[in-house]
Amino acid sequence: MNNHAHGHHHGHEDAHGHDHGHSHDHHGHGGLLSGWWPKLSHAVVPHSHDSRAKIDPALESSRDGLRALWISLVGLGITALAQAVIVVMSGSVALLGDTLHNVADALTAVPLGIAFLLGRRAATRAYTYGYGRAEDLAGIIIVLVIAGSAVAAAWTALDRLLHPADVTHLPWVAAAGLVGFVGNEAVAQYRIRVGKRIGSAALVADGLHARTDGYTSLAVLAAAGGAALGWHWADPLVGLAIAVAITFVLKDAAREVYRRLMDAVDPDLVDQAETALWAVNGVQDVAAVRLRWIGHRLHAEADLVVDAGLSLIAAHEIAADAEHQLTHAVPRLTTATVHTDPDSHPGGHHHTDLSHQRRHVGHQPAGQPQTHHT
Repeated sequence: MNNHAHGHHHGHEDAHGHDHGHSHDHHGHGGLLSGWWPKLSHAVVPHSHDSRAKIDPALESSRDGLRALWISLVGLGITALAQAVIVVMSGSVALLGDTLHNVADALTAVPLGIAFLLGRRAATRAYTYGYGRAEDLAGIIIVLVIAGSAVAAAWTALDRLLHPADVTHLPWVAAAGLVGFVGNEAVAQYRIRVGKRIGSAALVADGLHARTDGYTSLAVLAAAGGAALGWHWADPLVGLAIAVAITFVLKDAAREVYRRLMDAVDPDLVDQAETALWAVNGVQDVAAVRLRWIGHRLHAEADLVVDAGLSLIAAHEIAADAEHQLTHAVPRLTTATVHTDPDSHPGGHHHTDLSHQRRHVGHQPAGQPQTHHT
C-alpha cells in the first residue's frame, strides 16, 4: 500500500470542488459590485481555496511591504525637496548631485511595489507557484541601482579631484547634507526592519541602498566642513571613501538576492521543520524536508515514513496534521506539500518499482490472471 497526501488544507470541499472553509462573495447579486468590482479585486487579490489561516498572513505581509514602500517614498521625497530648496539658494553642484541621487533612489520603490502587487495575484496554469518571485527580479534591479550609485560616487569624486571647485553657502550645504543623512537613515531602518519581519530580501536590499545614500549625504556635510577649512581635497577624498562603503553594502545586498535566486534558506528553518514533523503522532521517519522562498513566503515539501498497515484515510490524517504543524512551527511558511511512504518499502526505488508493477498489470494479455500488489 502506498499512501500519498499532497497540498492539504483545512477547508471543506463539496462534490463540485467548492471550498466551504470560508465564504467567497464573488457571484452574489450586488448590482454594480457583481460586475466590474470582482474583476478589479481579482487582479490584485488572490482568489484561492486555501484556508484563511494561510492567505491572510501572506496578504498582510504584502500590505506591510507596500506600506513600507510608500511611506519611505514620501520620506525620501520630502528629503529631496528640502535639499532642492537649498540647492536653489546655494547653487551647490555637489548638493544638486546628491539631491538627484536621492530622487532616483526613491524611485526604486516603484519596481519593488510592482513586485508586491504581482505577488498578491493568484497562481495560474502557467505560473503554478504564483508571482512571488517577482520580488527577486526587483531585488536584481535594486542591486544594479546600488552598483550604479557606487560607480557614480567614485566617478564624481575623481572628477572633483581633477577639476577642483569652490563650494559656497557652506552652512546651508552642511544643513542639507545632514537632512539627507537623517532622512535616508530613517527610511533605511524602516525598510530593513519591515523587510526582515516579512521575509523580503528585496526590501532589505532597498533599505541598505537607502543607508548608502545617507552616507553619500554625509559626504556633502564633510565636504562643506573641509571647504570651510580651506581643504579643497576633502570633498573628493570623502567621496571616494563613500564609494568604497557603497561597494561593501552592494556585496551584502547582492549576496542576499543571490541566495534567494538559488533557493537558499536558513538551516535553522530546516531544523525547525524537521523537529515539528518528528513530533507528529504516527510519523516513523522524516525522509526529506525541502524549503524554498517564493517572494517573502516559504513553501515546504516533506517526505514522511508511516506504518504500512495504515488505511489511506489514516495516512492522509497524518499528512494533514504534519502540514498543519509545519505552518505553525516555521515562520512565514504558508504552504506545504506532504508525501507519505509505507515503512515496508525503504529506499529511493520504491516509486519506480510501483510504477513498473502497475503498468505490467495493466498490459497483461486478455484471459490471463492478473497479479495484484499491495
